[in-house]
Amino acid sequence: MNALLLISFLVIPGRVTIYLAGDSTMSNKQPKAFPETGWGMPFSSFFDNTVTVDNRAQNGRSTKTFISEGLWDSIIGSLQEGDYVLIQFGHNDEVPTKKSYINEQGYRDNLARFIRETRDKKANPVLLTPVARRKFDTTGTIVGTHEVYSAIVRKLAAEQKVPLIDLDRESQALLQKLGPEGSKKLFNYLTPGESVNYPEGRADDTHFSELGARKMAQIVLEGVRSLKLEFARHIAPSNLKPAYEK
Repeated sequence: MNALLLISFLVIPGRVTIYLAGDSTMSNKQPKAFPETGWGMPFSSFFDNTVTVDNRAQNGRSTKTFISEGLWDSIIGSLQEGDYVLIQFGHNDEVPTKKSYINEQGYRDNLARFIRETRDKKANPVLLTPVARRKFDTTGTIVGTHEVYSAIVRKLAAEQKVPLIDLDRESQALLQKLGPEGSKKLFNYLTPGESVNYPEGRADDTHFSELGARKMAQIVLEGVRSLKLEFARHIAPSNLKPAYEK
């Protein structure tokens, strides 16, 4: 009996877990939110069976509340040597009117903590800039809404020599390619009566449709490939094309 218990706690050689730490743009959604979809949901299906994607992202969280609610400690308590943690915050950190708000220095310090504690467990942090909101000016040009907090992530990644996936810039490029109208299909835009969950319709420029979540997940996947992260070798063959080719 004791031997069986011991075996259950052993790490299986060749396997890796990717933890996702972030907010509602990444999180798994309840059925009542459908068709709203976090990009972490399709991301979990992109790999072969040697990779486990453990999505710990939660709606409305910032680096501050992810720590205060024990969500970060739950990841650290589970980390094994060689695992990865993909870290994407900013949407809720940067808004002064939200309880989740934290100033620029606090945001940087929390991200630095995530890096340090992940490395202390001999695991691998990966930083992501916050994914773009859908915002265009009157000329049809995409407008960035994370300029300050994305810049903090980029600078910290360079200072700490952490792999960076610039999801803000890459997702802005995709939205610009699709334009003000075409980009709506990537977000939770619904006409009245189109969804039982949103009978009055929805015009949401932050949260994704199923298609949008998959496109954002593909951008992240392409970042994983470009960085040559170890688990990129375990991408399932059907997901090898870059996001813009699908």
